[in-house]
Amino acid sequence: MQKIVVTLAIIFFAAASAQAAEVVGISPTKPESGPYVKVEEGYMVPYEITIPGTEVKLKMVPIPGGTFKLGSPESEAGHTAAESPEVEVEVEPFWMAEHETTWRQYKPFMALYESFKKFQAEGVRKVTDENKVDAVTIPTPLYEPSFTFEYGEDPKLPAVTMTNYSARQYTKWLSGVTGNQYRLPSEAEWEYAASGGAKTAYHFGDDPSKLEEYAWFVGNSDEKPHLVKGKKPNQFGLYDMHGNVWEWVLDQYKEEGFKHLEGKKVKALDTVVWPTEIEELMVKGGGWDDEAVACRVASKMASAEEDWKDEDPNVPLSPWWFTSYPSTCVGFRVIRPLHEVSKKDSVKFYSPNIEFLNLDVGDRLLEGRGILGLVDPELPAALKKSE
Repeated sequence: MQKIVVTLAIIFFAAASAQAAEVVGISPTKPESGPYVKVEEGYMVPYEITIPGTEVKLKMVPIPGGTFKLGSPESEAGHTAAESPEVEVEVEPFWMAEHETTWRQYKPFMALYESFKKFQAEGVRKVTDENKVDAVTIPTPLYEPSFTFEYGEDPKLPAVTMTNYSARQYTKWLSGVTGNQYRLPSEAEWEYAASGGAKTAYHFGDDPSKLEEYAWFVGNSDEKPHLVKGKKPNQFGLYDMHGNVWEWVLDQYKEEGFKHLEGKKVKALDTVVWPTEIEELMVKGGGWDDEAVACRVASKMASAEEDWKDEDPNVPLSPWWFTSYPSTCVGFRVIRPLHEVSKKDSVKFYSPNIEFLNLDVGDRLLEGRGILGLVDPELPAALKKSE
């Protein structure tokens, strides 16, 4: 009997280890070197994948869970009312892209329009009421690309000028083809990751004179964005969290900051002000044309729909693209939570409940100025077959 029990235990352990090994980014054993985060499932480790259906790499690094103060103290140089009061937030472990989404990573998403049009013409992979939850919208090719590519389209440059909605649709595509849940970070998750575990204005301290070692900003950028990973990373191994381009998060921007959370200890997703209006949405981290104070961990900026589309030649204006400064300083990066939510609950990550936006996107699709297509693990094979 004892031999049978031991044998069963060994089989169970082997099965559990095999299951852990099958989860991307989880090692069943402690790595001999490099960063890792110990969790119940095993050890979260850095990982790199080839995005299915492309030749593009995506590298993610583990961010340990913990508690921190969201926002900044009034004594911090550059502090604004939108950064207060400070709130204690509990953050669960997650993986974050080591650098901002680049043109190399974003262009395969842009290219889906032609493929989805072909599927539509062939009557395959039809979007129905039943599978629409797995669909993304893709705009027609850029009508006037000079706005978007004003500073070039080097594959290692951060992708810029996409709207918050478009960035969300990108993360939905990435989730669909990989089978893992990728999304934009919440403001709280972004700040926690940017801080590198520090409790200072920048992940390296409070002295902005050191910023040029870690960031491209107005003091050293020569008035243009730079290739990713050109500066030192923070303590978690993340590059360009300060400067280079501002980064979209899930939250609506609110001038009153965190007053609704004052005195509470909350989890990261509980802090999200889920967008209900097209203005104003939030970007974090500062950009290549900003002063050092705008590159602080707690710094944030509000989007301005009309101003950022001032030069858009499209009528009506595109829900997927901006054209005008400072959108040329705005991009994003993705995260992947350790614990995924249900498909039903994940909808809010990808399609914000903004009535004007949803009507606008719907109208554009009816006009044929965008297309709806399914994104799932079968998409890469379907794309290859249609070549």
